[in-house]
Amino acid sequence: MSQSSEEESDISESEINDYVDKPYEKLQSQAYKVQVHGTLKCPFCAGKKKQGYKYKELLQHASGVGKGAASRSGKQKANHLALAKYLEIDLADLADETLTRPLPQVTNPSSDQEDKFAWPWMGIVMNMSGQEENDYWSRTFAKYKPAKVHVLWNENHQASQAVLHFDSDWNGFTKATDFEKAFESHRHGKKDWKARENDPGSSFYGWCARSDDYNSDGPVGEYLRKETKLTTISGIVQETNQNRNTVVAGLTEEIAKTNQDLDKLQSMYNENAMTLSRTLEEKDKLHNAFVEETRKMQRVARDNVHRILAEQERMNNELELRKKKIDNWTKELNKREALTDRERQRLDEDMKKNDVVNNSLNLASMEQKKADENVLRLVEEQKREKEEALNKIIQLEKQLDAKQKLEMEIQELKGKLNVMKHLEDQDDAAVKKTMKEYHDELEQKIEDLNSVETLNQTLIVKERQSNDELQEARKLLIEGLCDTLSDKARTIIGIKRMGELDEKAFYNACKKKYPPGDAEVTAATLCSSWQENLKDSEWYPFKVIIVDGTEKGIVNDEDEKLKGLRQEHGEEIYSAVVTALKELNEYNPSGRYIIRELWNYKEERKATLKEVIAYIMKQIKTLKRKR
Repeated sequence: MSQSSEEESDISESEINDYVDKPYEKLQSQAYKVQVHGTLKCPFCAGKKKQGYKYKELLQHASGVGKGAASRSGKQKANHLALAKYLEIDLADLADETLTRPLPQVTNPSSDQEDKFAWPWMGIVMNMSGQEENDYWSRTFAKYKPAKVHVLWNENHQASQAVLHFDSDWNGFTKATDFEKAFESHRHGKKDWKARENDPGSSFYGWCARSDDYNSDGPVGEYLRKETKLTTISGIVQETNQNRNTVVAGLTEEIAKTNQDLDKLQSMYNENAMTLSRTLEEKDKLHNAFVEETRKMQRVARDNVHRILAEQERMNNELELRKKKIDNWTKELNKREALTDRERQRLDEDMKKNDVVNNSLNLASMEQKKADENVLRLVEEQKREKEEALNKIIQLEKQLDAKQKLEMEIQELKGKLNVMKHLEDQDDAAVKKTMKEYHDELEQKIEDLNSVETLNQTLIVKERQSNDELQEARKLLIEGLCDTLSDKARTIIGIKRMGELDEKAFYNACKKKYPPGDAEVTAATLCSSWQENLKDSEWYPFKVIIVDGTEKGIVNDEDEKLKGLRQEHGEEIYSAVVTALKELNEYNPSGRYIIRELWNYKEERKATLKEVIAYIMKQIKTLKRKR
């Protein structure tokens, strides 16, 4: 198969390491030619101008492309990684003299005299006992900072030995030596263990794993031979230097690509700055519109308060005029002289009637006075609550604007810092100074953002307290007006029992199937049975759908109970049950029992506190006119 046909079906980044073996086998079988007439070439870059490479150059090319930028395809990276592997393993004898020359020994003239360690670095703990889980031993040896603790169990399922894994870098070596020194300082090192092996006591013994541990018999030696290899310090240094040369070659190509990406980042930064400027202008326009609308709402609220007070004053004046007129009638009746017993008796009856009327008017006047005081108090409370809510909204809006502005400035500073980081390699003092200024400014902005976030949380808590007070007022209104506003009266504003089935729907459906006497009994029985079904928390006839990115629960039409109800009793009873289910799911989904709610029957929705108070005031005025 040709190279072009292979690139048509590309691979993902996660599959690169799995794919490397395939081109590596083809390189070994000479399906891809690397050596041609004594020179080295890249078999995967046939269209390039440069075809002849030295060993070092070809290795740098293969490593650089294999770890290159995202613009390279997955197969290109995998093929070049296979080429690098082939050069390092199969063509290692062709390496340049600079790569194959051994490093000079600094401390020991012969590597055979050096200690050989198990690498990656391992620590051995002996004389353990107990049946605790691995987590217990991990916590026990956590102070030595191992990467992993592997416990070796004996035939009695007790922990007898443990191998501590440390990182394979020099930090891991430091931790391993500190681990060994800690045990040696308490005379529980390797020499102490060998001296007291027959009677070690109950303490732990520990040391770094070396060649004698690696070649020893028993579970520790088997585990070390499986997980590690023997090497010297100088060997690791030499291997690190070779790996560093390979990495430097790859980084050289990466730097060139980074410089290209820097120009792209600068262009993206300019575009984002223009977008940010336009966004801030739009935000200012929206804020000004919000402030104007808030002022308009405040003017309307003041006008409503003045109108209510004027209406109250007019009604008080009208009541006073009626009282004066009744007083005049009473005085006129007292002046009359009764010429006959019949006239005198009639006069007494009229006076009694007038007294009763006068007492009723006095009581009405007192009730009116109390009602006026309550209305004024409610109006003042409503006005205060509205002002507090508006002030909190304005404060929250300001805090949100400040927070958004700080977040935008932080993003802008981060963008600048990313650009400056690419310029840091130029070793320019001015660039470093600018980066420090940007960094200090970024920290200050983050502190300001945290302060704004704290204030915002405080305002949100106050807003929740206000909402709790409104809910408590709503609850008190429902309890106090339960007898006055009921759903049976079918007034405009009333108290509806949410989740209660409509008995009329059951009666209408049963009336079509049963005689009049049986229909009423059957409807009552069926309604009571389904009311109990609604309370059953184990029955959940709902399903969740996604609407505008938000989960929403709706009634499941495919529920077996509901399908049976619709088939047996018809659409009217089915609709009544579905309506009650929706009400319970909205107002009391956890308890599934009936609750009372202030309801606007005219618009078939939940009534607001403002609507309830307005309706009560209207009823009081109507009652006054009747009296």
